[in-house]
Amino acid sequence: MSPEDSQELTKAIDDFKTMQSEQNYRLAQDTLRRILVNLDLSQRERAGLETEIAELSDMLVKLDRSVFQVAVFGMVGRGKSSLLNALIGKEVFQAGVLHGVTQERQQVVWEIENWQDAFDLDKDTPATLQEAIEFIDTPGIDEVDGEQRQLLASEIARQVDLILFVIVGDITELELKTLSQLRSAGKPILLVFNKVDLFPDRDKLAIYAKIRDERVTEILSPNEIIMVSAAPLTMRAIAREDGSMGVSYHPGTPQVAELKLRIVEILQREGKTLAALNAMLAADRIQKQTIDRKMDRRDEAANDIIWQSVMTKAISIALNPITAVDMMAGAAIDIATIVRLSKFYGMPMTRSGAMKLLQTIAMGMGGVKISESIANIGLSGIKGVLAILAPATGGISIAPYTAVALTQASIAGVSTYAIGQITKTYLANGASWGEDSPKAVIAQILVTIDEHSIVDRIKRDLGFRF
Repeated sequence: MSPEDSQELTKAIDDFKTMQSEQNYRLAQDTLRRILVNLDLSQRERAGLETEIAELSDMLVKLDRSVFQVAVFGMVGRGKSSLLNALIGKEVFQAGVLHGVTQERQQVVWEIENWQDAFDLDKDTPATLQEAIEFIDTPGIDEVDGEQRQLLASEIARQVDLILFVIVGDITELELKTLSQLRSAGKPILLVFNKVDLFPDRDKLAIYAKIRDERVTEILSPNEIIMVSAAPLTMRAIAREDGSMGVSYHPGTPQVAELKLRIVEILQREGKTLAALNAMLAADRIQKQTIDRKMDRRDEAANDIIWQSVMTKAISIALNPITAVDMMAGAAIDIATIVRLSKFYGMPMTRSGAMKLLQTIAMGMGGVKISESIANIGLSGIKGVLAILAPATGGISIAPYTAVALTQASIAGVSTYAIGQITKTYLANGASWGEDSPKAVIAQILVTIDEHSIVDRIKRDLGFRF
């Protein structure tokens, strides 16, 4: 293959990669818009998800504006803010010698026309570059309330496209641990050895070699370690009033050219792909959170429906002394509960369909339904006798009638609660018992039901009505 053919092939491959990158980028934008439009959350379901939904919206804005996010991490005093100021070319981030000057996240968006000049880029910068870089400064990882700040660092690491981890001299155990944690976020990382102007050349190179060959060899490659001097000080000889000579220190020119070049290379090579992938990872995580929250809220609403049915059945059976009516009313309420739940889960059933499901559930419940039937037959008869005797006893039989009614109502209520929970599980699984048999699923659910707490709640709620 001639050199000309080789150059054409290389150009064709680069063009294909660029086209693929642009397609992925547009796909990410379209996917985020679709997710935001189709969230389908009620006001109740949105409660508590405001932060996640806002993050999705911010991600879409970031893609629409073609913003590439770069965050800087490191311990206190490593010169993180000074480094960002040096990259931008002016004092934007607060920097100083005080412990922990950066107390919270700070960020600055640097538009493309600015960073083209700042990075000495040619005006024909490839179209694959983003329109703007957002630099994000973070608190020191060793600050007071470190757990909260490390949580902030983790959240930022999930969102950003590139991480700059700043050290001074040999890397500490805390820095190494944090670097490993950040690496797990799956984002590109550049380890920035700052303040190299403070070290003699021989010491500086020895420290660099130790970091490269021993400390981070399993985390970073050599070309991901860069030496800089973000805020160097230059010495000037001065004549004192007494005629002696002294030294004064003055800000020098930042030495960050290599770091600028590496940032630009990453932007050129994979900026849009990184931004698109990052957005999709965040969207996937947030969408799962919204689905989980929606299911939790739906579960709460379904439990409200079930409890309404429990109390309706408990009151109906407690007040009615006729055995046959008790049993028919109880079955009707259970069927109505199944019908309501089926509509709530978007799989409406007819009464006949609900009756068939109730029969399946009743067979699986076995002893629970038998106990309810026996209790209805026996206790309803006792209630009937006590109700008849009420006028003759001057109302004395009302007290034992109430006690029997509460007991019967509680037994019936537990049965309806179990039926509701089983139906909810069946419907939430797509009107299916899954891989297990109905009897196995029902048995698993019955084990989780605390009968005593349900009985106590039924009696407590019924107590307001008697």
